[in-house]
Amino acid sequence: MTSPKRILAFDLGAESGRGVLGLFDGRKLRLEVVHRFPNGPVRTLDTLHWDVLRLHSDILAGIRKCAAEHGGVDSVGVDTWGVDFGLLGRGGTLLGNPRHYRDPHTEGVMEAAFTRMPREVLYRKTGLQFMRFNSLFQLLALQRDRSPLLDAAETMLFMPDLFHYFLTGMKVNEYTDATTSQLLDPSTRNWAYDVLKTFGLPAALAGTIVPPGTVLGPLRSSVAAETGVSSVTVVLPATHDTAAAFAAVPAGQGHRAFISSGTWSLMGVELSAPLVGADSLAANFTNEGGVAGTVRFLKNVMGLWLVQECRRTWEREGKAFDYGKLTGLAESAPPFVSIVDPDDAAFLLPASMPAAIAEFCRKRNEPTPVEPGAVVRCCLESLALKYRWVLEKLEALSGKRLEAIHVVGGGCQNALLCQLTADACGRPVIAGPVEATAIGNVLTQALGQGILGSLADVREIVRRSFDPITYEPCNSEAWQGPYERLCRYLAN
Repeated sequence: MTSPKRILAFDLGAESGRGVLGLFDGRKLRLEVVHRFPNGPVRTLDTLHWDVLRLHSDILAGIRKCAAEHGGVDSVGVDTWGVDFGLLGRGGTLLGNPRHYRDPHTEGVMEAAFTRMPREVLYRKTGLQFMRFNSLFQLLALQRDRSPLLDAAETMLFMPDLFHYFLTGMKVNEYTDATTSQLLDPSTRNWAYDVLKTFGLPAALAGTIVPPGTVLGPLRSSVAAETGVSSVTVVLPATHDTAAAFAAVPAGQGHRAFISSGTWSLMGVELSAPLVGADSLAANFTNEGGVAGTVRFLKNVMGLWLVQECRRTWEREGKAFDYGKLTGLAESAPPFVSIVDPDDAAFLLPASMPAAIAEFCRKRNEPTPVEPGAVVRCCLESLALKYRWVLEKLEALSGKRLEAIHVVGGGCQNALLCQLTADACGRPVIAGPVEATAIGNVLTQALGQGILGSLADVREIVRRSFDPITYEPCNSEAWQGPYERLCRYLAN
């Protein structure tokens, strides 16, 4: 390769978005962040929306910056979290600002859906973990509310596909993101049309599904003119951020658990076929699509959202902490004082996260953490314990002993959480790379263009380019009592 390939990845996370340029010389990958921008939901009246047009503007700004500073871009692709979507009407017009998954309009919808299709039947058909904000339940909330948007919609595009549509004019749904919708059959890898029919949803909404790595085409001429580039190809990465992150896990031989750690923690294993039996349903595990035909069999855990929301609350109260300070305070706090279930519904969108944690503890006769160090210690230990619960379920359901845990994403920078996870689970934790989602985005674009030949090639480039940190477990026996406390809460 005479000059490095310039592959631009836009990764839209829960707090911010970034344009990350991957410079790939055929042997190693180097990353450079070229553009950062906020990505919080916007509340209008009582509804949470994506700020979709501003985000599109930031994507264009990132392409312009990359072209100006690096002489051009060879390809570009966007990833986001799953489940959220935009609806297009006649002529490809966007029908309103897409809803944000934390919008409360889906409350109660999931339970009502089970009266129309039993829970076990829906799980067998879609293989997806039941969460009230899955795309199916968002659509059913629109249906319940007699939304005119649903009446006028001709096409549904998941959020990364919507941004790719803005760039190219092409309407497709990339497979890995579509698998988060509860509208796709994990065995056939096509839409579950009988689910759409049962719930009275228009089959026409379910458009063309394409695999990660699909070369979508050039930028629209108006976009090329606005950004000052002319030869950029839009290549679909693994557009679901967790699929991109899992692709960038530098796993070698043996059976390993993966955690993509950030606002959410997605913990699972990579399989060749979905598991949709009664035991998987009882544990509420999900089967999502991965790169190269793999299945991400995993569990969503609330993740560092708890700490992020505590920090926001304290900041509103005039007590500003950076994450390093909070982690230091947690490290100094006594261990195992307060344990919570990180996935309790009260933590999804509380007015005050510290108050929600305190209320959880009061209801269960747990000591109530007050000082920031104690609250964050509670959050991190509870996460590590929930990881142990998920690990035990993964081993039981897959029939494999998992020798180590790979942690990637922003959360792998939290050394305390990594060590607590190793101690709680009794397994080595291999942390890194931090930028796994952007790396997976870049390298699946490279895979789609034939620059790399396989998922194994992708992971070899990751191993060659980035150095992980290993945390060995110690004093794991001290975690048994706290783990039993967590399991009591999960059983109720």
